[in-house]
Amino acid sequence: MSTDVKLIAIGVSIGGYDAVEAVLRTLPASLPPVLIVMHLQQGMPKLFAARLNGLKTFLVKEAESGDSFKSGQVLIAPGGKHMKVVNHLGKLAVMCYEGPRTKHHVIPSADILFESVANEVKQNAIGIVLTGLGGDGAEGLLKMREQGAVTIGQDEETCYVYGMPKVAKEMGAVEHELPLSKIADKIMSLL
Repeated sequence: MSTDVKLIAIGVSIGGYDAVEAVLRTLPASLPPVLIVMHLQQGMPKLFAARLNGLKTFLVKEAESGDSFKSGQVLIAPGGKHMKVVNHLGKLAVMCYEGPRTKHHVIPSADILFESVANEVKQNAIGIVLTGLGGDGAEGLLKMREQGAVTIGQDEETCYVYGMPKVAKEMGAVEHELPLSKIADKIMSLL
């Protein structure tokens, strides 16, 4: 893994509010940009962003198409829209769009985010799948790992629902399976 991490991508679902907050709480504002796909309905990402802004470490906002990446910024996929990384004139940005439900029947989808990170950021990324029901994120996380990105999955003991991380682990997408309390330390060791 290159130490030139340009992006951290997180996929999460049920139990995600507390899990994401636990990961971000101890990380410094100098962190590379963080993109989060959480299975939320419209309106909820703004409320979640407001909650995370209470940590006073990062600038957290609901993503909008065209948002560029800034150190210390966290972008949360809008409810009812997919979010992916695109290369626009040599600069990375996000694109948020309405689209069909994926095979996991979710919008937004962690698979779509992770696949775009695999394509555009390759080995210069960290992919993380946290607590959640189903298998969203597993295939995309595997593509990230195949491109050389470091991949992390939350362990069964600390998951509210050990679904998404379990499917990712069984597929071979998870390089490091860790308890929630150790994920931030692992991120820091990679930076």
